[in-house]
Amino acid sequence: MSILETILKSQGGNLVKQLAGNLNLDEGQAGAAVAQLLPALTQGMKKNVAQPNGLESLLGALKGGNHSRYVEDPANLGSAETVQDGNAILGHLFGSKDVSRQVAAQAAKSTGLDVGAMKKMLPMVAAMAMGSLSKESKGGALSSLLGGGSQSAGAGLLGSFLDKDNDGVDIGDMLGLAKKFF
Repeated sequence: MSILETILKSQGGNLVKQLAGNLNLDEGQAGAAVAQLLPALTQGMKKNVAQPNGLESLLGALKGGNHSRYVEDPANLGSAETVQDGNAILGHLFGSKDVSRQVAAQAAKSTGLDVGAMKKMLPMVAAMAMGSLSKESKGGALSSLLGGGSQSAGAGLLGSFLDKDNDGVDIGDMLGLAKKFF
């Protein structure tokens, strides 16, 4: 299952519904926005995992943090703690607020939604993405497939989790999955 599938299916679709409610959007708009934001987040994850000790860092964050709460209880999404954690995740993935702003601006342009709404949504989506990975790791899917493997094995696994058609994670992967749910 991909990150987008986990997010869209989580709690019977209530995760996206909660996200939409937090930002005064309809569910279709929120789902389209998530599909637009996830490729940048997943590319950041893949880039970080490919770095020395990147896989260990990700697995440590998944094991040490309680990120799965973001997908297990949609009511957590709008909290200040979620936004703070999401911003920390973005800082780790992108390295600067400027990159986050560019990602939000590009997603706003692609969806026709307000850039301000995208800036508010981005940390929540980052938290949801980590929550999805955390949920997979708790289920043993990540650790059993990794088998204590190398950085490249981890990057390959993460890539397969993120990229459904093996052409690189792109908006096509994300929109194709989103269309199944909306």
